[in-house]
Amino acid sequence: MKKKAILLALGFAALSTTTITAQAGSIAAGKDAFETCRGCHSAVGSSNVYPTYYVPKVGGQVEAYTVSALKAYQASNRPHRTMMANAYDMSEQRMEDIAAYLAQVEGGSKKAIANGGDKAKGKKLAAACMACHNDDTTAGATNPRLAGQHANFLEKALREYQSGKRNNALMQSMVQGLSEEDIKDISAYFNSLKGLTAVK
Repeated sequence: MKKKAILLALGFAALSTTTITAQAGSIAAGKDAFETCRGCHSAVGSSNVYPTYYVPKVGGQVEAYTVSALKAYQASNRPHRTMMANAYDMSEQRMEDIAAYLAQVEGGSKKAIANGGDKAKGKKLAAACMACHNDDTTAGATNPRLAGQHANFLEKALREYQSGKRNNALMQSMVQGLSEEDIKDISAYFNSLKGLTAVK
């Protein structure tokens, strides 16, 4: 378990050095651009048909990370057909605008749907994760906020890194040793924290 924590710490530290080149976006333009996204990302408990998981909360997400996630969908490095379709011809400026809007969103639902995992065990397992996923939202932050995310969405993301469906070599290498129980418990821990919101 100690070896697993060390490997996770090294991977997340390396991930934090990844260059993300998001430019300043327009909040007003981002609010307008987000209208096509609002149907899914504003409803607490809205879920994907198959496989079933809750649509992620994106209110309060780190700007640079939102841009990098949209670019990953655009490049087909994340396997979600609706998101890939929405991002395929999106300009970088539009991504930056949406990211700027989401970063400052307040007032949406903080309700996070749990998975029944052991958050105390998850806290211990996630200690290494906190080097990067520490809920830093200051200017220049690049790592995604996980606090308050729906647990089964976090589980899905970790499994996709394990399988290679999410194409990120660092994350893939860091999660390979996690068991299904580990994934559930880590997700339960981040789910229990206050952070992300559904967009109002």
